[in-house]
Amino acid sequence: MTYAPVAEKQSGSDGPRHVAIIMDGNGRWAQARGRPRLYGHHAGARRVREIVEACPVLGVRYLTIFAFSTENWKRTQTEVAGLMSLFRRYIMKEMQEFVRENVRVRFIGDRHRLDSKLRVLMDEAEAMTEACTGLNLTIALNYGGRDEVARATKRLALDVAEGRLKPEDVDLETLPRYLDTCVLPDPDLVIRTSGEARISNFLLWQSAYAEYEFIDTLWPDFTAEIFAEVLLQYGTRERRFGAVSA
Repeated sequence: MTYAPVAEKQSGSDGPRHVAIIMDGNGRWAQARGRPRLYGHHAGARRVREIVEACPVLGVRYLTIFAFSTENWKRTQTEVAGLMSLFRRYIMKEMQEFVRENVRVRFIGDRHRLDSKLRVLMDEAEAMTEACTGLNLTIALNYGGRDEVARATKRLALDVAEGRLKPEDVDLETLPRYLDTCVLPDPDLVIRTSGEARISNFLLWQSAYAEYEFIDTLWPDFTAEIFAEVLLQYGTRERRFGAVSA
């Protein structure tokens, strides 16, 4: 699949290597059609497949998607149970396809609150795709940026307490080694769909210098063509990281 001329322009060095997406708007998309919110979540899961397939064409090496936040437990029991069922079915359905497409799958977030069947499937998916060398797909499940930093800090503090790390050696390079994303580069671009202009506790440490794009499109309507256009806009930005223009 190609998205010319956008794909041709985007495939160069100006494109983002790591894109993170806050996939928002599934519920509103469904309600606008007179359907239950879970109908929108199923439509959103199908959209993930299209975006994953588009990433290699568009030069994206890392894709991180926000599937379920630590705050989403506040939703109705029916919606949460439906989402957990959807995650289990999604993993079982897609993993063989991801292996075939050479997609490496990882999960970030606190797994302890998730049910045992889902945790087993997550472990199996990571093991099955461990040798894949194409797109790196990271799924944030029961994830919160503040929660991640708190968990990382506890692990760091334990290493200090047990003498594996000296307090004076702790610097800006230390904490990232304890984050869930320790093996991933920081995101270059964070996209949020549905018109909301907030980051919702997503990749707080990692996105310190990411570019942000807030778009009105609801996630189930976020096509690969729209994705390509957003990446093209990214290529027009000047990233200075606190410096001044040359």
